[in-house]
Amino acid sequence: MGSGQIVAVFGAYGHTGRFVVTELRDRGFVPLLLGRDAGKLQALAASHPGLEYRVAAVDDPTSLDQALKGAAAAINCAGPFASTAAPVIEAALRTGVPYVDVAAEIEANLDTFRHFANCAQTAGVAVVPAMAFYGGLGDLLVTTAMGDWTAADEAHVAYGLSSWHPTAGTLASGAVSRERRDGRRVRYTGGRLEYYVDESDLPTLEWDFPAPMGPRTVLGEFTMADVVTVPSHLSIPEVRTYMTTDAAKDLAAPDTPAPTAVDERGRSAQMFTVDVIVRSGDKQRRVAASGQDIYAISAPLAVEAVHRILGGQTRTSGVASAGEIFDAPDFLRALSAHIAFEPCHEARAPQLA
Repeated sequence: MGSGQIVAVFGAYGHTGRFVVTELRDRGFVPLLLGRDAGKLQALAASHPGLEYRVAAVDDPTSLDQALKGAAAAINCAGPFASTAAPVIEAALRTGVPYVDVAAEIEANLDTFRHFANCAQTAGVAVVPAMAFYGGLGDLLVTTAMGDWTAADEAHVAYGLSSWHPTAGTLASGAVSRERRDGRRVRYTGGRLEYYVDESDLPTLEWDFPAPMGPRTVLGEFTMADVVTVPSHLSIPEVRTYMTTDAAKDLAAPDTPAPTAVDERGRSAQMFTVDVIVRSGDKQRRVAASGQDIYAISAPLAVEAVHRILGGQTRTSGVASAGEIFDAPDFLRALSAHIAFEPCHEARAPQLA
């Protein structure tokens, strides 16, 4: 448990940030509430008596340094991460504090790996980007599926979402990513990220998810952060991600409402299954994880990461993805209260329509 260690949460009053604050308290940590908006911080602190808050802004390095003073670790929940990740990482490195974020933005995660690998390694500080539903969970599953393999030909990560009611943060981050790509699509193929222009519709296929999700139509080349996290440490030249078509339609629709809480933990009714297949030659391995609410599940993922970093349960330092820095199967088992993790030996290869 956290044993009273202070963990700074930047963007604590956001949708995911609130889940992280609650999870930290449940795990015995003391959340330190950080953000730009003093009024929102005050309101959040009032709902968590005894917690301290500090106002900090990404364009004010001094305020970030002061905000992290006394913290044992920092979790960044404030998107768009294209704007927040670098300043908060820089502050974490200056103060010697491990850093974890929940970024789903492909470009922001690329920036973290490219720009901070050397200085984080030199400082001996753990920096773990995308420690969330997108990027982190998929990477843990792919790493688990790899097992004793040192390389594979392909990795497929299929996201089965019953629905997708995006938060304001998700929409803002998506807009930033589209702007940075200048409208291009992105995929990981031939051992590298490829940006390309294609006006045609995304390909579709039928994906047979494990129960209870079952067979669903998914979009191919619906590219998520796994194309950054997985290749950062695994020798797999083709990494492909898929999304259920119904969820993709929800995300694209202008009138889709934000998530609505349906239980005492604040989770929405959304259910998910992440199904992973890795192939090496004629052999295939498959693992899957299922649970409720993609935003809520990011909290135990991020907090478990902090718990392991502070407890010395890491395999490396510097910038690293979840699957590289942690024992992936053990990490997934530790989340048994939040996800159903079911390794499966037989895999049916997806067939594009």
